[in-house]
Amino acid sequence: MKVLGLTGSIGMGKSTTAEMFQALGVPVHSADATVHRLYAGRAAPLVEARFPGTVRDGVVDRAALGARVLGDKPALASLEAIIHPLVREEEQAFLDGAREAGAPLVVLDIPLLFETGGEGRVDAVLVVTAPAEVQRARVLARPGMTAERFEAILASQMPDADKRRCADVVIDTGRGLEAAREAVRRIVERFGALPET
Repeated sequence: MKVLGLTGSIGMGKSTTAEMFQALGVPVHSADATVHRLYAGRAAPLVEARFPGTVRDGVVDRAALGARVLGDKPALASLEAIIHPLVREEEQAFLDGAREAGAPLVVLDIPLLFETGGEGRVDAVLVVTAPAEVQRARVLARPGMTAERFEAILASQMPDADKRRCADVVIDTGRGLEAAREAVRRIVERFGALPET
């Protein structure tokens, strides 16, 4: 089984690209979706113990938590020390299940893949990218996003140019959905994982 790491900076089209892999039958594990589940489950009491007042009705309030950790490196490191091991556990369970099911290819959708040394856990890395103005427009269109918050998030991520340099494969999502879909199809075909038609 081959493991493809999917990453890219905020607003580069990672989630949409992950959905394209799923549409071709490739199992995808999303670190973001896992964090959402953990914030509504077993991570909530751990986060509340470290950051009191950030959990409402048993679910982590992401806005309140973000306000506490964004731009504060020690606080962010403390949060990551709680969340990352739990995400890794879920990721390992996903990989074990996919291997048992005989999947030829799986995708690990990891936003901070390079920043957290995740490239060592995958066979190849796919980076999604887009022109800076496209990225900015996508992110600022999100509810509750501000230019200041966008800049703070960008500052915490490896620059896009560095990610592209470290990648095994790059997809430019700024060229449109059809071009991205075709690029994904070619990757899946290369790994011998296209479903029989």
